[in-house]
Amino acid sequence: MPHVKMARKSTDTDMTPFVDIAFLILSFFIMATKFKPPEPVPVTTPNSVSSDILKEENAMLITIDKDSKVYVSISAKKDQEKLTTIIEGINTTRNLGLSQAQIQNFKKTLIIGVPFNSLKGLLDIPADRQGTYTQPGIPVLDTLNNELIWWVGEAKKAFAGEKLLYLIKGDNNSKYPTFEAVINALRKNEEFKYNLVTSQEGAPEGTELFFERLKN
Repeated sequence: MPHVKMARKSTDTDMTPFVDIAFLILSFFIMATKFKPPEPVPVTTPNSVSSDILKEENAMLITIDKDSKVYVSISAKKDQEKLTTIIEGINTTRNLGLSQAQIQNFKKTLIIGVPFNSLKGLLDIPADRQGTYTQPGIPVLDTLNNELIWWVGEAKKAFAGEKLLYLIKGDNNSKYPTFEAVINALRKNEEFKYNLVTSQEGAPEGTELFFERLKN
């Protein structure tokens, strides 16, 4: 009986299609990934084991850097017109004479760290170039002229009827009198609740928070 000779097939796998797919996936992630932008003011915060993760929507972040300079940034992602209300209130109460272009630029400004008499100069700079401008900080140590009081007051008015988080982010090397002045600015506006922004660290072994994090 004649034998049928089976054709031999190579066991090698052509990897070319897999390489193409790998490069396509890599290209997708490179183009789609949004990297965290550098912080306008570098701050080394103290550590804590708090389990609370704060959202920064509708929030007023007060930053104290290592030189005890104070900065303010306000987040209103759901209603950007609230930022217009704040700067227009500042413009009126402090008689700054801001132009409409400067008021509009305020909504794009990441952080404010200048006294009122320098605010026009800051808002004349395009938002994408303000990072090169050295801001001296908001004056807070003069009890008769703590300018942070006005920023907190106008933010409180703009967010009336809505929840506004007050976040304080202080550097490890900042001085206590500056922190105290920030708290006094909140108190002057009858705001007694605020959150301290810290770096997350591991909970001590054996604690309730330690076992809770093991489950997640």
